Amino acid sequence: MHRPREGGCYSGDSEKRREEGEFIFRAPIKLSKPGELREEYESLRKAVCKARKLEWPLNEVAVGVFETKAPRGYKFYLQNRSPPQSDPVLKVTLAVSDLQKSLNYWSNLLGMKMYEKDEKKQRVLLGYADNQCKLELQGIQGAVDHAAAFGRIAFSCPQKELSDLEDLIKRENQKILTLLMSLDIPGKATVQVIILTDPDGHEICFVGDEAFRELSKMDPDGSKLLADAMAEVKRDEWFAPQNKPKASG
Repeated sequence: MHRPREGGCYSGDSEKRREEGEFIFRAPIKLSKPGELREEYESLRKAVCKARKLEWPLNEVAVGVFETKAPRGYKFYLQNRSPPQSDPVLKVTLAVSDLQKSLNYWSNLLGMKMYEKDEKKQRVLLGYADNQCKLELQGIQGAVDHAAAFGRIAFSCPQKELSDLEDLIKRENQKILTLLMSLDIPGKATVQVIILTDPDGHEICFVGDEAFRELSKMDPDGSKLLADAMAEVKRDEWFAPQNKPKASG
């Protein structure tokens, strides 16, 4: 395993770092299917029930485990059981072109703990804590094809750690897409973020946890706001030729 150069390990409190799901609605967009996000694996009986109700295609690949695909072909694996007390999203899998190089970045540099490694299958499972969502890196043949996709994985961590992380990435001559900055959200919180990119161009956002918790509180009008935004881009017209049902509620 490659070792980072001096000072090259993000050594903040890993128990206080969490992987966050980030839903960003931007429109209009046209995407070819990229090869970066391989799959997402969730333990959520409610999702299986809703998929069946909507007659969304489900393929049982193991006992109680169902494979389904988002409209653009992203794979999701749903376990038909109640979610654990921790995180219902069990793991997210990213494609990488050089497994060892990516492992060096995510584990040695960003400080993720390695839970599993399979050289034959070219995969490694990483995480910041036992009870949190895991990140799986899957080696592929050739370069990662991002196509026209965009998006990122986000981690929250104590705000005081962000400047140290920025200094580390600079010392290691790694790429920073967005330097540490404050984002003012009107009527809500001001969050500090820094956005990095790994060797394959996967975007990684670290956000200050304290303000993020305030920002991510449930909005009672959230469903209506999302429905209104989707209506503006003629969601009905998009779904019609896809011959797929719309989720609601």
